[in-house]
Amino acid sequence: MENTVLKDKVEEALRTVNDPEIPVNIFELGLVYGIAIDDNNKVTVTMTLTAPACPVAGDILFTVEDKVRAIEGVSDVHVHLTFDPPWNKSMMSEEAKLELGFM
Repeated sequence: MENTVLKDKVEEALRTVNDPEIPVNIFELGLVYGIAIDDNNKVTVTMTLTAPACPVAGDILFTVEDKVRAIEGVSDVHVHLTFDPPWNKSMMSEEAKLELGFM
């Protein structure tokens, strides 16, 4: 499977993961900083959380890993959590800002 096709499938899966405190998916919220796929189809998702002390951080990371691992063709998954740069509302998509009334 070509990496661009696999990357699209990973993005699609991440759009089904909602932040429990904000009713918008993590992709539209801008929490996903990057998706890397190596030659062996190991996927690394670099992401952040809306707050470093997020009480459901473990749940979100587990859900991301679980959904990406379920994609056909993915050999392994690593979710890399970072707080650099720190998330802020400007990272949200226009759609998410509209949905949450930030426009």
